[in-house]
Amino acid sequence: MVEELTPEEVHERVQKGDIRVIDTRPAAEYERGHIPGAINVPLGDLPSRVPDIEWDDTDVVCACPIGQSSKQAAMLISSYEGVDGDVLVASMAGGYEEWDFELETGAAADA
Repeated sequence: MVEELTPEEVHERVQKGDIRVIDTRPAAEYERGHIPGAINVPLGDLPSRVPDIEWDDTDVVCACPIGQSSKQAAMLISSYEGVDGDVLVASMAGGYEEWDFELETGAAADA
């Protein structure tokens, strides 16, 4: 079972800088607007890119359009041996459809 964080919880943790956001949407959607600091790794690319991401002890939340594919992404990331077992890997409940906070636009940080 994948743990879920509400958009409010994600926003609060992004403000504190203590969570890493993995945005699993296609690049074009990501560039139109994403959670500040989010890393764009489209879901289809995730299996091949997980080993290339430098995982540390920062908690991770996956974000997608409606909060469904982000659960798959969170399961995949949490199963990767390079991710510390003590790190929270969660999905954002409701996805971007429920996100009521400011978004960054354009291409931002890449893994």
